[in-house]
Amino acid sequence: MATVEVDIKQLLEAGAHFGHKTSRWHPKMAPFIYTKRGGIHIIDLVQTVARLDTALDFLAQTTTSGKQVLFVGTKKQAQDIVKQLALDAHMPYVTERWLGGMLTNWNTIGGRVKHLKELENRMASGELANKYSKLEVQRFQEEIDSMNVIYGGIKDMNSKPGAVVVFDVIADANAVREARKMRLPIVALVDTNADPTTITYPIPCNDDAIKTLQLIADYMKQAVEAGKAKAKKPETDKEKTVVNA
Repeated sequence: MATVEVDIKQLLEAGAHFGHKTSRWHPKMAPFIYTKRGGIHIIDLVQTVARLDTALDFLAQTTTSGKQVLFVGTKKQAQDIVKQLALDAHMPYVTERWLGGMLTNWNTIGGRVKHLKELENRMASGELANKYSKLEVQRFQEEIDSMNVIYGGIKDMNSKPGAVVVFDVIADANAVREARKMRLPIVALVDTNADPTTITYPIPCNDDAIKTLQLIADYMKQAVEAGKAKAKKPETDKEKTVVNA
């Protein structure tokens, strides 16, 4: 039984089947294309459901094992959706600019994150207010705010997430490149203008329509939560055994 029940009708209503203009297609997406209509490629939603099922099962398995999922979506229409998904699922995210080395040079990035956390702790404890002038404290706060824009979503990320989810493989090609270099599994929405062979778990669908992005995000949230719930269940069973004994 699938981790999450994917409804093909919902995908259809969300416009997940609409690809790009036929002139902009990537030949390697051919197996996922159903037909052409008005100069636009139409994606085969039967295959979308099958691929999405597999991807969701993998995400659930990842969170069951206690690993984190890094969600990436820096494209304008995806930013709010991806951020809310990550916050609801208590997972790391990148929705602003992808900084080179976020995965491949974690020592440097991790150092900046550590600095941010230290500043926040010193600000919260009142240490900065007691030690510096109001103007200096204001500058510290501005530095914290600025760093949070860049690093806020990965403050609590482990050095190596169990998976990377990308909502646009072209817009976030650098994230895909670094994940591949680190040999991390990638789950990604892949439209008709992208290469699906670079993705571990490609989901052929429209990656521009807000309704589609929101629907896929909702499915992913369910999968992550299902995985977490499964991870907690064995501990509960053990506790019951101890109590009964």
